[in-house]
Amino acid sequence: MQNISPKVQNQINMLQQMQQQMQTILSQKSQYELAAQEARRAVEELNETDDSAAVYMNIGTVVMQKPKSEVISKVTEKIETLEIRIRSIEKQEKMLQEKFEKLQSQVRSEIEGRKTPDAN
Repeated sequence: MQNISPKVQNQINMLQQMQQQMQTILSQKSQYELAAQEARRAVEELNETDDSAAVYMNIGTVVMQKPKSEVISKVTEKIETLEIRIRSIEKQEKMLQEKFEKLQSQVRSEIEGRKTPDAN
């Protein structure tokens, strides 16, 4: 491993950074998916609730009673926003994965290229 060129060492460092970025992206995606799932569950519960029932909503640090239709609208809007974020993260994830695989292939080629002359 000490015979690895500085270029390849730099590429390996870049691979490690990409792995960390991927972990961060996957963590964010997971958080958004969980929030969207919770919001969808809230809409399901609201739809099963009688229209005359008291419905409350967090507004900043205050909880206020709101009409059921308004709460459903706000939560549905939140779901749409989360889904847009999830799709955006999925695009980032795909691009990063492609870059990672390309760089990984380059590093393998460099390392294997160095080993081949030694084998002869």
